Amino acid sequence: MNKGMSLIEILMTMTIFALLGMIVTSAIALSMKGTKKGESTIKVRESLDYALAIIERQLRNAEKVEPCSNPDPHVLNYLDRDGAATSFSCVGVGGADGYLASGSARLTTTDAAISVCSLVCQTGTYSTPPQVQVDLTSGSVTLTTKIDLRTY
Repeated sequence: MNKGMSLIEILMTMTIFALLGMIVTSAIALSMKGTKKGESTIKVRESLDYALAIIERQLRNAEKVEPCSNPDPHVLNYLDRDGAATSFSCVGVGGADGYLASGSARLTTTDAAISVCSLVCQTGTYSTPPQVQVDLTSGSVTLTTKIDLRTY
């Protein structure tokens, strides 16, 4: 009696190991893809948060936003605390390289292509101060905030 494995048994064993290898490889690839997507979402959120922080700080210290009921929701003109005229604007929104700018400087990174951008000033009433509502969307990240302006 000869003891050993037949060709069929060896082929079946190799097939089983090949299938297991494919399953493990695809699971690792999906995990890496999810990690990269999560990292890119974090980068976009950080870029939008940074831009909103700059806008909020500048507008809270601004002398005034003029005109407050701005006709173009992509441009917001204001006088900074030193009385210099400056603005925030949405540039190339909806395109492959839409971004938010302060004056001529870019506030958002190239990782965060802005698809929706709105900077709307609402005049205040007797009991409420004027407000600026900022809406930003880049990919799956959407941020909205209302900034109360100072009244003198």
